Amino acid sequence: MDITRITTLGGLKKSNYKNLTVKEELRKNLLEKLAAGEDSFPGIIGYDDTVIPDLERAILSRHNILFLGLRGQAKTRMARQMTSLLDEYIPIVKGSEINDNPFSPVSNYAREMVNRMQDDTPIDWLPRNQRYSEKLATPDVSVADLIGDIDPIKAANLKLNFGDERVIHFGIIPRSNRGIFVINELPDLQARIQVSLFNILEEGDLQIRGFKLRLPLDILFVFTANPEDYTNRGSIVTPLKDRIESQILTHYPSTIEDSLLITEQEASLYPAQEKKVVVSDLVKRLIEQVSFEARSSEFVDRKSGVSARLTISAYENAVSAAELRSIINNENHTQVWISDLTGIIPSITGKIELVYEGEQEGPYQVAFNLLEKAIRTQFSKYFPDPEALKKRRPKENKETKETVREENPYKAITQWFDGGNQLNLSFNCEDGERITRLNKVNGLAALVKKHYPAANKMESALLMEFVLHGLAAHSLISKKIGDGKIEFKDLMGSMLNFGDQPFDESELEQ
Repeated sequence: MDITRITTLGGLKKSNYKNLTVKEELRKNLLEKLAAGEDSFPGIIGYDDTVIPDLERAILSRHNILFLGLRGQAKTRMARQMTSLLDEYIPIVKGSEINDNPFSPVSNYAREMVNRMQDDTPIDWLPRNQRYSEKLATPDVSVADLIGDIDPIKAANLKLNFGDERVIHFGIIPRSNRGIFVINELPDLQARIQVSLFNILEEGDLQIRGFKLRLPLDILFVFTANPEDYTNRGSIVTPLKDRIESQILTHYPSTIEDSLLITEQEASLYPAQEKKVVVSDLVKRLIEQVSFEARSSEFVDRKSGVSARLTISAYENAVSAAELRSIINNENHTQVWISDLTGIIPSITGKIELVYEGEQEGPYQVAFNLLEKAIRTQFSKYFPDPEALKKRRPKENKETKETVREENPYKAITQWFDGGNQLNLSFNCEDGERITRLNKVNGLAALVKKHYPAANKMESALLMEFVLHGLAAHSLISKKIGDGKIEFKDLMGSMLNFGDQPFDESELEQ
């Protein structure tokens, strides 16, 4: 039987419909999902052993919830996804502003209708997607916005005085009755407004002007907040925090693999971009590594956090940089080269908060430094670590008793640059021309072939470019970005020619 065909309270009673509170609904449906072996929060990556078990316990305990964590940690996403644990439809008194339960109406309108019409009371069915409300806490939010106020226009139209309960215009919280209500960034809410939530959480009392209403609202409250030591904008008042039964701490992805899955899930690309531009696993890992470097950087405010949105927008910008280059060169297919990653700099500068030392360095310089650190960190996972090679002691040949030093795998490459050669790669260089230029560097192709014999032509060329960037990150050769190109030279010659020149932001515009 399709229960939504029932249109009256009498029909609802005959159907043996079981009425549950919001928290009971969530508990019942979560238990069913767990018993069936289903994922309770699909698409939430990296929280399987930490946040999600805490959230499941809070739902089973029928608790109001506070998600506490830095920005970009899926707090709001989890709150929105909780609607999937609600029943598909619930009955409400038809025309009710606050989704009154036909079995126990709380508003004046619904009570009068049920008393007058009894079993003939008309009902509507509210779908689960309309049972979620969300409010961003800002300093200008008022009690009237959340709770309600006297509506003089309603009083005039109905010819009622201001002492009549029917002149009340309900705020967003009463209108969220029998659903999930989320307040994002709770500390930004003024303390006096937070106080107005006390009785709602505890007793269901609403204080509107001179009225004291007993409205036992049926709501699951979910709050999100950054750690209190992060911001000077405000804090959660202690009595309110005490009434929120479960406080759940969120965190950033702990591994590159989790971060990769999040970016792949959230990045928005056009099908034409995906068809034209290939993004290698190497490039993806470099982009993810940038966020890990930022979270440990002395120039970045760790209390502010580095959102997962950094890598998502950086990934989209990297693909767009490659797409733009292919359009300029009239190429049907291309890949994201290491040099294309200069295009992710705006995604970094817009997603990090700098401490004083970082402000002195400048946002662009900090962003470039983070990219260089990411290259340096990932380089040792693909090729021999230059730093480890420096620390290795010479070995003694047991037969000849001679001291033998391990061969430096980068010797041929660095010697090529030491001989006065240089390599210029323009940002808009055609793929074929880029490969030709990379092959001119002595020893570069042989090194890649030795470590990655199965790589195809484009993959090998990408790895060759990566080697040059990696050697530059380890100060074995020099790299200069400017005039629309990247210039690789020998380190000593560059020091003599250029000295310690400061970074020039105007070079990016060229």
